[in-house]
Amino acid sequence: MKYSINTYRLYQDDKKFSTVMRARVTMKEPVDIDILRRSVNTAIKRYPYYAVHVTVDKDGAYVLRPNHKEVVVLPVLKKCPKAGSRRVNGHLLFVECEGNDIFFHMSHSLCGGKGFQPWIMTAVYQYVVDKHHVLPDAPGIRKPGSPLLPDETAECSLEALPDEKPIYYYAGMKPAVLIKDYLTGLYNPFKRDPNYLVFTFDQKSLINFIKVNDYSVVSFFIVVIAKALDRVLPEKIRVIGGETAHNPVKDLGIPNSHCDYLSHAFFDYDRDMLKWDMEKLGTMTRGLMILQTDPSVAAGQLRKLFGLYDELDQIKGLKEKRAFIKKHNPSTGKDARHGTFVCNYTGQMDWGEVADYIENFNYIVDGHMVFEVSSIGDKISLTVMRLFRETKYIGALKEILDELEIPYKVEGPFPKHLSRHVLP
Repeated sequence: MKYSINTYRLYQDDKKFSTVMRARVTMKEPVDIDILRRSVNTAIKRYPYYAVHVTVDKDGAYVLRPNHKEVVVLPVLKKCPKAGSRRVNGHLLFVECEGNDIFFHMSHSLCGGKGFQPWIMTAVYQYVVDKHHVLPDAPGIRKPGSPLLPDETAECSLEALPDEKPIYYYAGMKPAVLIKDYLTGLYNPFKRDPNYLVFTFDQKSLINFIKVNDYSVVSFFIVVIAKALDRVLPEKIRVIGGETAHNPVKDLGIPNSHCDYLSHAFFDYDRDMLKWDMEKLGTMTRGLMILQTDPSVAAGQLRKLFGLYDELDQIKGLKEKRAFIKKHNPSTGKDARHGTFVCNYTGQMDWGEVADYIENFNYIVDGHMVFEVSSIGDKISLTVMRLFRETKYIGALKEILDELEIPYKVEGPFPKHLSRHVLP
């Protein structure tokens, strides 16, 4: 690829679905916006690869250039500012706050959840330092002023991918895709209401169940969500499919890279399979997870993506490049594969004593029946994102959790309040 991996998602059209992520950090006390503004702009110096603005070169390609302007911190506004706009000093990120909540907005082009979270943790750490005049013990957080890790800005290339035959090919059982739901959420002005709910679990009790029944955190939620959908979807739908993203940076030899190299794993369940006991479903799902996150499988998916980007590099003109991606976008084209729902987990991150100042942490993205799992301190959160308000899916999810005797708290719904891009 001729350009940074962080530029290629910018060619996608985000008029229907936002490609800007949002993270909500709920503090235990009201947020002081003036202190937060100072803390955020101290923290961003640790992440120069995020302090950028977008330009266009002579070939009509997007290029990221250093942006030395202040990162904008605002109260939550009725109309969300756009990433890359003058309102946010051209940055592809900005911060809002309201009450006890801090909201971080970041272009998905710059990173995914694994790259987003370290920057958030640094900013929140600095806010705690500045507000409370303490130095919390948090060895897992990258401190302002600390050097970049050796592979933090490293990028992979087509040539660097493992060159071996994938050990697994996903053939697929043609799982249901909730087309009617998406059409309702996109085009029905009386029902469209992008929102999210937050399920919060005690980490210890949930992990105990997961270990006993042969699950990982993400495989547990994939099975539970599939079982919930089994209760409410029409009988004519025979297959319910889960999908999760996997970032194989460790296998690529760049474990600390901020870049988003996503492969996808799929889990198809015939309706009869969902009657199996939880342990059997857990063993099967974990086995599929292991197969599909094998380096050879992830590399096979990335080869296709990197090959597409190489083709894009040969095209001259911004208009032409955007048209090419619109036609060949791997997530929307004829060869695109989708589950009935998506459930992602960025993994356990060590907040140290900073967790003592935080009530909860959630990722918010666009889509319908999209689930993001996050953890902080002694809590695990499941954020449920929808395009309109409904009760049947959430009601079924609660029923499954109640039957498994897993305690939880649910809050919301809250508006997604997602940003979009303004680009040259």
